[in-house]
Amino acid sequence: MAHEITDPFRTDTLDVGAGHTLHWSEAGNPDGKPAILLHGGPGSGSSPRHRRLFDPARYRIIQFDQRNCGASTPYAGEPTVDLSTNTTPHLVDDIEKLRRHLSVDRWLVWGGSWGTTLGLVYAEAHPDAVTELVLGSVVSTNSSAVEWVTRTVGRVFPEEWRVFRDHLPEDLRSGNLAEAYHRLLMSPDPEVHGPAARAWCAWEDAHVSLATDGAPGLRDEDPSFRLCFARIVTHYWANAAFLDDDHILRNAGLIRGIPTYLAHGRLDISSPLDFPLQLAEAVGATEFLIADADGHGGTAMTEWTVSVTDSLAR
Repeated sequence: MAHEITDPFRTDTLDVGAGHTLHWSEAGNPDGKPAILLHGGPGSGSSPRHRRLFDPARYRIIQFDQRNCGASTPYAGEPTVDLSTNTTPHLVDDIEKLRRHLSVDRWLVWGGSWGTTLGLVYAEAHPDAVTELVLGSVVSTNSSAVEWVTRTVGRVFPEEWRVFRDHLPEDLRSGNLAEAYHRLLMSPDPEVHGPAARAWCAWEDAHVSLATDGAPGLRDEDPSFRLCFARIVTHYWANAAFLDDDHILRNAGLIRGIPTYLAHGRLDISSPLDFPLQLAEAVGATEFLIADADGHGGTAMTEWTVSVTDSLAR
Protein backbone atom coordinates (compact mmCIF):
# COMPACT_ATOMS: atom_id res chain seq x y z
CA MET A 1 0.00 0.00 0.00
CA ALA A 2 1.29 3.47 -0.87
CA HIS A 3 2.37 5.73 1.96
CA GLU A 4 0.77 8.95 3.18
CA ILE A 5 1.86 12.02 1.25
CA THR A 6 3.53 14.40 3.68
CA ASP A 7 4.30 18.07 3.11
CA PRO A 8 7.90 19.17 2.52
CA PHE A 9 9.82 20.27 5.57
CA ARG A 10 12.08 22.45 3.42
CA THR A 11 11.83 24.10 0.00
CA ASP A 12 14.26 26.40 -1.71
CA THR A 13 15.91 27.23 -5.02
CA LEU A 14 19.34 26.56 -6.48
CA ASP A 15 21.12 28.65 -9.10
CA VAL A 16 22.73 26.20 -11.53
CA GLY A 17 24.05 28.75 -14.02
CA ALA A 18 23.14 29.94 -17.51
CA GLY A 19 20.20 31.83 -16.01
CA HIS A 20 18.53 28.69 -14.59
CA THR A 21 17.14 28.45 -11.06
CA LEU A 22 15.84 25.08 -9.87
CA HIS A 23 13.07 24.66 -7.33
CA TRP A 24 13.66 21.78 -4.90
CA SER A 25 12.06 20.30 -1.79
CA GLU A 26 12.68 17.78 0.97
CA ALA A 27 10.01 15.75 2.76
CA GLY A 28 9.90 12.87 5.19
CA ASN A 29 12.66 12.28 7.74
CA PRO A 30 15.63 14.72 7.61
CA ASP A 31 17.83 11.93 9.01
CA GLY A 32 16.39 9.19 6.79
CA LYS A 33 17.84 7.40 3.78
CA PRO A 34 18.26 9.98 0.98
CA ALA A 35 16.26 9.39 -2.20
CA ILE A 36 16.15 11.66 -5.25
CA LEU A 37 12.95 11.46 -7.32
CA LEU A 38 13.27 12.21 -11.04
CA HIS A 39 10.02 13.22 -12.70
CA GLY A 40 8.89 12.37 -16.19
CA GLY A 41 7.94 14.27 -19.27
CA PRO A 42 10.45 15.70 -19.71
CA GLY A 43 8.73 18.86 -18.58
CA SER A 44 5.97 17.57 -16.30
CA GLY A 45 7.53 18.95 -13.11
CA SER A 46 7.71 17.11 -9.79
CA SER A 47 4.53 15.79 -8.17
CA PRO A 48 3.61 15.25 -4.50
CA ARG A 49 2.03 11.90 -5.42
CA HIS A 50 5.45 10.42 -6.13
CA ARG A 51 6.28 10.85 -2.44
CA ARG A 52 3.73 8.14 -1.62
CA LEU A 53 6.23 5.58 -2.97
CA PHE A 54 8.53 6.22 0.02
CA ASP A 55 8.00 5.76 3.76
CA PRO A 56 8.23 9.31 5.15
CA ALA A 57 9.41 7.98 8.50
CA ARG A 58 12.46 6.34 6.95
CA TYR A 59 13.32 8.37 3.85
CA ARG A 60 14.64 11.85 3.20
CA ILE A 61 12.60 12.42 0.04
CA ILE A 62 14.22 14.93 -2.32
CA GLN A 63 12.49 16.34 -5.38
CA PHE A 64 13.27 19.09 -7.87
CA ASP A 65 11.72 20.56 -10.97
CA GLN A 66 13.98 20.04 -13.97
CA ARG A 67 15.03 23.03 -16.06
CA ASN A 68 12.29 25.30 -17.43
CA CYS A 69 9.36 23.45 -15.80
CA GLY A 70 7.36 23.31 -12.59
CA ALA A 71 8.46 26.13 -10.30
CA SER A 72 11.95 26.33 -11.84
CA THR A 73 12.80 29.39 -13.89
CA PRO A 74 12.76 30.55 -16.60
CA TYR A 75 9.48 28.78 -17.34
CA ALA A 76 8.92 27.23 -20.76
CA GLY A 77 5.25 28.20 -20.67
CA GLU A 78 6.11 31.85 -21.14
CA PRO A 79 5.49 33.20 -24.68
CA THR A 80 9.20 33.05 -25.49
CA VAL A 81 11.94 30.95 -23.91
CA ASP A 82 15.43 29.74 -24.83
CA LEU A 83 15.87 25.98 -24.37
CA SER A 84 19.42 25.79 -25.71
CA THR A 85 20.88 25.20 -22.24
CA ASN A 86 18.39 22.47 -21.36
CA THR A 87 19.83 19.07 -22.36
CA THR A 88 20.41 15.74 -20.67
CA PRO A 89 24.04 16.56 -19.79
CA HIS A 90 22.82 19.81 -18.20
CA LEU A 91 20.28 17.91 -16.10
CA VAL A 92 22.88 15.35 -15.01
CA ASP A 93 25.08 18.21 -13.82
CA ASP A 94 22.10 19.76 -12.04
CA ILE A 95 21.48 16.56 -10.07
CA GLU A 96 25.10 16.52 -8.93
CA LYS A 97 24.98 20.18 -7.95
CA LEU A 98 21.87 19.52 -5.90
CA ARG A 99 23.46 16.49 -4.23
CA ARG A 100 26.48 18.53 -3.17
CA HIS A 101 24.31 21.48 -2.15
CA LEU A 102 22.31 19.22 0.18
CA SER A 103 25.45 17.50 1.51
CA VAL A 104 24.23 14.07 0.42
CA ASP A 105 26.98 11.46 0.16
CA ARG A 106 25.00 8.82 -1.77
CA TRP A 107 21.32 8.44 -2.56
CA LEU A 108 18.73 6.09 -3.98
CA VAL A 109 17.66 7.22 -7.45
CA TRP A 110 14.02 6.74 -8.42
CA GLY A 111 12.66 7.63 -11.85
CA GLY A 112 9.48 7.16 -13.83
CA SER A 113 9.20 7.26 -17.64
CA TRP A 114 11.57 10.02 -18.84
CA GLY A 115 12.97 9.99 -15.30
CA THR A 116 14.30 6.49 -15.98
CA THR A 117 16.37 7.73 -18.92
CA LEU A 118 17.71 10.58 -16.81
CA GLY A 119 18.35 8.31 -13.82
CA LEU A 120 20.29 5.80 -15.90
CA VAL A 121 22.44 8.44 -17.56
CA TYR A 122 23.09 10.08 -14.19
CA ALA A 123 24.05 6.76 -12.57
CA GLU A 124 26.41 5.92 -15.43
CA ALA A 125 28.09 9.31 -15.02
CA HIS A 126 28.21 9.19 -11.19
CA PRO A 127 27.96 5.54 -10.07
CA ASP A 128 29.67 6.24 -6.74
CA ALA A 129 26.82 8.59 -5.77
CA VAL A 130 24.05 6.00 -6.23
CA THR A 131 23.05 3.40 -3.64
CA GLU A 132 20.24 1.83 -5.68
CA LEU A 133 18.24 2.45 -8.84
CA VAL A 134 14.46 1.97 -8.72
CA LEU A 135 12.93 2.64 -12.14
CA GLY A 136 9.41 2.25 -13.51
CA SER A 137 8.14 2.50 -17.11
CA VAL A 138 11.70 2.25 -18.41
CA VAL A 139 12.45 4.20 -21.60
CA SER A 140 15.54 4.94 -23.68
CA THR A 141 14.36 8.16 -25.42
CA ASN A 142 16.58 7.27 -28.37
CA SER A 143 15.67 7.96 -32.00
CA SER A 144 13.95 4.61 -32.58
CA ALA A 145 11.87 5.06 -29.43
CA VAL A 146 10.84 8.55 -30.55
CA GLU A 147 9.95 7.27 -34.03
CA TRP A 148 7.85 4.56 -32.41
CA VAL A 149 5.91 6.86 -30.10
CA THR A 150 5.32 9.63 -32.63
CA ARG A 151 4.65 7.58 -35.78
CA THR A 152 4.66 3.77 -35.57
CA VAL A 153 2.25 3.47 -32.66
CA GLY A 154 -0.22 5.37 -34.82
CA ARG A 155 -1.11 1.94 -36.18
CA VAL A 156 -2.71 1.23 -32.80
CA PHE A 157 -4.51 4.59 -32.56
CA PRO A 158 -5.01 5.48 -36.25
CA GLU A 159 -7.79 8.04 -35.82
CA GLU A 160 -5.99 9.95 -33.07
CA TRP A 161 -2.67 9.77 -34.89
CA ARG A 162 -4.16 11.13 -38.11
CA VAL A 163 -5.45 14.18 -36.21
CA PHE A 164 -2.02 14.54 -34.59
CA ARG A 165 -0.18 14.37 -37.93
CA ASP A 166 -2.63 16.56 -39.81
CA HIS A 167 -2.20 19.44 -37.42
CA LEU A 168 1.19 19.96 -39.09
CA PRO A 169 1.66 21.70 -42.44
CA GLU A 170 1.87 19.10 -45.20
CA ASP A 171 5.55 19.75 -45.86
CA LEU A 172 6.44 18.82 -42.25
CA ARG A 173 4.53 15.54 -42.02
CA SER A 174 7.08 13.14 -43.52
CA GLY A 175 10.09 13.75 -41.28
CA ASN A 176 10.78 13.94 -37.54
CA LEU A 177 7.34 14.75 -36.13
CA ALA A 178 8.70 15.89 -32.76
CA GLU A 179 10.96 18.37 -34.53
CA ALA A 180 8.08 19.57 -36.71
CA TYR A 181 5.86 20.17 -33.69
CA HIS A 182 8.71 21.89 -31.90
CA ARG A 183 8.92 24.47 -34.68
CA LEU A 184 5.28 25.38 -34.14
CA LEU A 185 5.53 25.29 -30.36
CA MET A 186 8.46 27.68 -30.25
CA SER A 187 6.57 30.31 -32.21
CA PRO A 188 5.91 33.39 -30.03
CA ASP A 189 2.45 33.64 -31.64
CA PRO A 190 -0.20 32.12 -29.32
CA GLU A 191 -2.36 31.38 -32.36
CA VAL A 192 0.40 29.01 -33.49
CA HIS A 193 1.87 27.57 -30.30
CA GLY A 194 -1.42 27.24 -28.39
CA PRO A 195 -3.21 24.86 -30.79
CA ALA A 196 0.04 22.96 -31.38
CA ALA A 197 0.42 22.35 -27.63
CA ARG A 198 -3.16 21.12 -27.38
CA ALA A 199 -2.73 18.79 -30.36
CA TRP A 200 0.53 17.40 -28.98
CA CYS A 201 -0.98 16.78 -25.55
CA ALA A 202 -4.06 15.12 -27.05
CA TRP A 203 -1.75 12.61 -28.76
CA GLU A 204 0.15 12.04 -25.49
CA ASP A 205 -3.17 11.31 -23.77
CA ALA A 206 -4.06 8.81 -26.49
CA HIS A 207 -0.91 6.71 -26.55
CA VAL A 208 -0.59 6.39 -22.76
CA SER A 209 -4.28 5.58 -22.26
CA LEU A 210 -4.02 1.81 -22.70
CA ALA A 211 -4.30 -0.23 -19.48
CA THR A 212 -3.44 2.53 -17.03
CA ASP A 213 -5.29 3.90 -14.04
CA GLY A 214 -6.46 6.66 -16.35
CA ALA A 215 -4.95 8.93 -18.98
CA PRO A 216 -3.19 11.99 -17.54
CA GLY A 217 -5.54 14.49 -19.15
CA LEU A 218 -2.76 16.71 -20.49
CA ARG A 219 -5.10 18.13 -23.13
CA ASP A 220 -7.29 19.62 -20.41
CA GLU A 221 -4.45 21.14 -18.38
CA ASP A 222 -3.80 24.87 -18.04
CA PRO A 223 -2.66 26.25 -21.44
CA SER A 224 0.60 27.51 -19.96
CA PHE A 225 1.39 24.05 -18.59
CA ARG A 226 0.49 22.42 -21.91
CA LEU A 227 2.87 24.75 -23.73
CA CYS A 228 5.66 24.19 -21.21
CA PHE A 229 5.28 20.41 -21.33
CA ALA A 230 4.99 20.15 -25.11
CA ARG A 231 7.92 22.48 -25.77
CA ILE A 232 10.28 20.55 -23.49
CA VAL A 233 9.16 17.09 -24.62
CA THR A 234 9.57 17.95 -28.29
CA HIS A 235 12.90 19.66 -27.59
CA TYR A 236 14.23 16.41 -26.11
CA TRP A 237 12.51 14.00 -28.48
CA ALA A 238 13.56 15.92 -31.59
CA ASN A 239 17.16 15.49 -30.41
CA ALA A 240 16.88 11.91 -29.10
CA ALA A 241 17.64 13.15 -25.58
CA PHE A 242 20.92 14.69 -26.80
CA LEU A 243 22.58 11.27 -26.51
CA ASP A 244 23.96 8.64 -28.87
CA ASP A 245 21.29 6.03 -29.52
CA ASP A 246 23.27 3.30 -27.74
CA HIS A 247 24.52 5.51 -24.88
CA ILE A 248 22.66 3.77 -22.05
CA LEU A 249 23.32 0.17 -23.09
CA ARG A 250 26.90 0.91 -24.16
CA ASN A 251 27.67 2.24 -20.68
CA ALA A 252 25.58 -0.27 -18.73
CA GLY A 253 28.68 -1.99 -17.38
CA LEU A 254 29.38 1.11 -15.29
CA ILE A 255 26.32 0.43 -13.14
CA ARG A 256 26.37 -3.37 -12.89
CA GLY A 257 27.52 -3.01 -9.29
CA ILE A 258 24.48 -0.89 -8.34
CA PRO A 259 21.40 -2.82 -7.14
CA THR A 260 18.87 -2.07 -9.89
CA TYR A 261 15.14 -2.64 -9.65
CA LEU A 262 13.09 -2.33 -12.84
CA ALA A 263 9.34 -2.45 -13.50
CA HIS A 264 7.48 -2.18 -16.79
CA GLY A 265 3.93 -2.73 -17.97
CA ARG A 266 3.42 -5.48 -20.55
CA LEU A 267 0.64 -3.37 -22.07
CA ASP A 268 2.78 -0.23 -22.31
CA ILE A 269 2.15 0.55 -25.96
CA SER A 270 4.04 3.85 -25.67
CA SER A 271 7.27 2.09 -24.67
CA PRO A 272 7.49 -1.59 -25.61
CA LEU A 273 9.26 -4.13 -23.42
CA ASP A 274 12.28 -4.74 -25.63
CA PHE A 275 14.43 -1.97 -24.15
CA PRO A 276 13.71 -2.81 -20.47
CA LEU A 277 14.53 -6.46 -21.23
CA GLN A 278 17.83 -5.50 -22.85
CA LEU A 279 18.64 -3.19 -19.96
CA ALA A 280 17.82 -5.79 -17.31
CA GLU A 281 20.26 -8.20 -18.91
CA ALA A 282 22.95 -5.57 -19.44
CA VAL A 283 22.97 -4.33 -15.84
CA GLY A 284 22.20 -7.66 -14.17
CA ALA A 285 18.98 -6.32 -12.65
CA THR A 286 18.37 -7.27 -9.03
CA GLU A 287 14.63 -7.49 -9.74
CA PHE A 288 12.60 -6.98 -12.89
CA LEU A 289 8.82 -6.86 -12.68
CA ILE A 290 6.78 -7.27 -15.84
CA ALA A 291 3.32 -6.13 -14.79
CA ASP A 292 0.97 -8.05 -17.08
CA ALA A 293 -2.08 -5.79 -16.61
CA ASP A 294 -0.26 -2.43 -16.48
CA GLY A 295 0.45 0.03 -19.26
CA HIS A 296 2.58 3.16 -18.91
CA GLY A 297 2.15 2.97 -15.15
CA GLY A 298 -0.43 1.11 -13.11
CA THR A 299 -1.43 -0.33 -9.77
CA ALA A 300 0.83 -3.38 -9.79
CA MET A 301 3.90 -1.28 -10.53
CA THR A 302 3.02 1.18 -7.77
CA GLU A 303 2.56 -1.58 -5.20
CA TRP A 304 5.80 -3.27 -6.28
CA THR A 305 7.74 0.01 -6.02
CA VAL A 306 6.49 0.60 -2.49
CA SER A 307 7.52 -2.91 -1.49
CA VAL A 308 10.99 -2.36 -2.97
CA THR A 309 11.58 1.01 -1.31
CA ASP A 310 10.29 -0.35 2.00
CA SER A 311 12.77 -3.21 1.79
CA LEU A 312 15.64 -0.82 1.00
CA ALA A 313 14.92 1.67 3.79
CA ARG A 314 17.47 1.54 6.57
